[in-house]
Amino acid sequence: MSDFIPKWHRELEIFDKIKPIIILEGNVLDKYQYPIDGSVQKGSILRLVEYLHYYFKDAGYQNISFYDSIRGFYNNCEDGYIQNFAKLVSAEIEEQHIKADFKGRNGTASNLVKNAIAQATEATAVIMDFASRYIVSPSNMEQSEIDSFTVLLQASIEGKDVRTENGILKNIVVLLVNKINDLPAWFYLDNPNVKTILLKTPSKEEREALVKGANFPSFFAGDIYVEENAYYQEHQDELEKIQDRFVALTEGFTFTELNGLRRLSKNQRIHIKNMCDVVDLYKFGIKENPWNTLKYKEMKNAYADFEKRVKGQEIAITKTLDVVKRAMTGMSGMQSSGKPKGVLFFAGPTGTGKTETAKTLAEKLFGDERSCIRFDMSEYGQSHSDQKLLGAPPGYVGYEAGGQLTNAVKHNPFSILLFDEIEKAHPSILDKFLQILEDGRMTDGQGNTVYFSETIIIFTSNLGIYEANRMGERVQKVSPDMSYEEVQANVRKGIENYFKLQLGRPEILNRIGENIVVFDFIRPEVATKILMAQLDKIIKNLNVDKNIKITISDDALKTLEQKALGNLENGGRGIGNIVESLFINPLSRYMFDNEIFDNKEIMIEQINADKMPYSLICSEK
Repeated sequence: MSDFIPKWHRELEIFDKIKPIIILEGNVLDKYQYPIDGSVQKGSILRLVEYLHYYFKDAGYQNISFYDSIRGFYNNCEDGYIQNFAKLVSAEIEEQHIKADFKGRNGTASNLVKNAIAQATEATAVIMDFASRYIVSPSNMEQSEIDSFTVLLQASIEGKDVRTENGILKNIVVLLVNKINDLPAWFYLDNPNVKTILLKTPSKEEREALVKGANFPSFFAGDIYVEENAYYQEHQDELEKIQDRFVALTEGFTFTELNGLRRLSKNQRIHIKNMCDVVDLYKFGIKENPWNTLKYKEMKNAYADFEKRVKGQEIAITKTLDVVKRAMTGMSGMQSSGKPKGVLFFAGPTGTGKTETAKTLAEKLFGDERSCIRFDMSEYGQSHSDQKLLGAPPGYVGYEAGGQLTNAVKHNPFSILLFDEIEKAHPSILDKFLQILEDGRMTDGQGNTVYFSETIIIFTSNLGIYEANRMGERVQKVSPDMSYEEVQANVRKGIENYFKLQLGRPEILNRIGENIVVFDFIRPEVATKILMAQLDKIIKNLNVDKNIKITISDDALKTLEQKALGNLENGGRGIGNIVESLFINPLSRYMFDNEIFDNKEIMIEQINADKMPYSLICSEK
């Protein structure tokens, strides 16, 4: 593994020579691995302020001090620096600190900073820590706060270059902020003397440098698994596989969190070969991942279970199960990426089994169809709907409640997430889905990271079924008399046009890839199967619960079948409506009127379907 120097470090090396003020924003509260040989051991894990101390020391700076609004000026890394700074700015030291408030005009921290970088005798670096907390609000500043930042603005203009043994160095101020907009915009916008550098969470290369840069087994509980350490020293190929998977699974983790994984693995005595399980333990608080306990035989025979619940959708069932099979065989790559286990886009006519397929999948994977969590996207059609889904930011109404989606995943991380009628969601929500599909995680309104890596995400849509004519009227584009190939082509074209032409968001389709599953219309032969399955279920339940035996004559059955076949555009849901209106309702009425509540045999001779209310002609035993 070659040495890796983070991008922000390389940027700092460029701009600290030409910019008197550097703003570091983003992941500034994390710890960092020092990447070069210098005055501190390479590979040392340091707080950012400590990192910057040794960075500027190695660069040849003679004066290095830190500032925050609580402690004032200080330097706990090495003796002598704060004393030199005090002499430079003619300030008094109190217990290794120079007390100075940030806000105000005279004698404030900003004045001392200005004096320090305006001199040309000693190369000086001032690191201003927790700068996000210096003022209450950048949009509503007090005059004393404005004055202090104005002085810093003056300092950026008056900053001097200093000739040293290491060449000419620029006196510099470094501000550490969580977000750039924590500072007043007029301070950094259009200011040629200010450079902003973003610190992201550790990249793949940085995590590799941490994991592979030394003895990996010792990174995790090396003092416990001595024998295992020796084994992996001799079997580097096996070790590299563990390393690579661990690096992939920790995408988005800070160095602080990685160190937490180190301690967790030691406390839980997790074996090196199972080291990736510590990530699940950290994310979800469980050791056993349901995905790792899926039984091959059960999933091999899953098709038959799907076919019992979803009729006439052989292609859709096969493509759905392919996602699971890819995850189980390791062919998807998703199990090592932190992304969701799978993504599916169910499209096609209403009532064809899209929701039922998702529920069946949840039952097969997690033992309970309630693990299929459904979101009706018609409820998220407003521009602010993302707050409802993910949680409102601090200070807004509903902040304490959190988001409906993020709460659901936190409580049930192993689940099927079903987003019904995705085209009805506001376009801004689609941006959130892009992040989920790409990174497998989302930060909720309360700042908590929610992981989607153990979920399957399913979108459903009726796109391509209807289109608007020249008059703006909604007309049907596909019909039951079309072949499946025609239905599939039209639906796919409708989806493509919506995302590419109407929304202008082709990247969403790119994330879904070839996982668009088009459901077919319910064909006549399938409709008969659905009808019989629904009738059998009703008859069986009455027999078991009430000891009432129902028999349906051929004539009555023919009536039901004719009505069902005449309502194929509404799919299985339409057949269910027929059964309810022509069978369940009149049968319930007959049983109630004749006081039949148990222990009876009923023959349904005929169904009167010519006029409402529908009725039955029955005989009893």
